[in-house]
Amino acid sequence: MAKVSKNARVAQRAANAGSGRDFVKVIKSIKNPVTGKYTYKEVMIHKDKVKEFFADKK
Repeated sequence: MAKVSKNARVAQRAANAGSGRDFVKVIKSIKNPVTGKYTYKEVMIHKDKVKEFFADKK
């Protein structure tokens, strides 16, 4: 079994910077003020934008 150096793994991660591992699936429940029922907004967003998504009041 071959070993891979830490530097090689770090370089590989940098090469895959835009990969799908940076995205997460988030689900927000939104209550309808008229009927009182909940709907769910399901989105795939970048992991750095999660707080902004939940701070949004829409």
